[in-house]
Amino acid sequence: MQGIEGVAMRANEGVAVRGSEGVPPRGSDGAVPYGNKPGGPEPYGNGPGGPEIWIRGAVGEPEQPPQQYEEDRRLVARARQFSWVATHGGAGSSTLATVFGGHDAGRDWPRPDRGDPASVLLVGRTHAAGLDAVSHTLDIFRRGDAPPGLDLDAIVLVADAPGRLPRQLTQRVKVINSVIDVYRVPWMPAWRTGDLTGPLPREAASLARLTGRTAP
Repeated sequence: MQGIEGVAMRANEGVAVRGSEGVPPRGSDGAVPYGNKPGGPEPYGNGPGGPEIWIRGAVGEPEQPPQQYEEDRRLVARARQFSWVATHGGAGSSTLATVFGGHDAGRDWPRPDRGDPASVLLVGRTHAAGLDAVSHTLDIFRRGDAPPGLDLDAIVLVADAPGRLPRQLTQRVKVINSVIDVYRVPWMPAWRTGDLTGPLPREAASLARLTGRTAP
């Protein structure tokens, strides 16, 4: 399996990343060199087009109640699987995959052809080096250099220490969030000792809903 550092060059066709147009340029601090070679994703389309065909039920069959529809929609959302990709060492992808479910790709690219989920969640810490690595890997998707077939869904930032982020780091998170959805995971003292069985913090409720994990 090729790692993030070993992507072979292919023709670039584009990968779906929300807000990839007009991405603000990175500052002079740039991104920590990550060793990636360009690669070219193939279009991640929605399948062949064609006319939609609506099939009605039996005459007089009652319509599905809105509440039942919402419950079915949530069940479909819970069935979705993600690959957690660490943008640097110690990002926390293994812990997140254990807590929220999904595939822990570590620092390798997922392989959909081998059964790995194609939907990617990039993981990084909130310290400066972690945000550098996240920005660098995000740029790989934005340029269309990630392996074919991968779909970047969101960034997951794990707190590197208790308390609030310094202002300059908060600003960098806002810049990333202007390009793609960002989910924050707060400092979890129990996780440091290997206890992953406790309830999720309130701040992780949105990530729990995304991954289908029972929200706190």
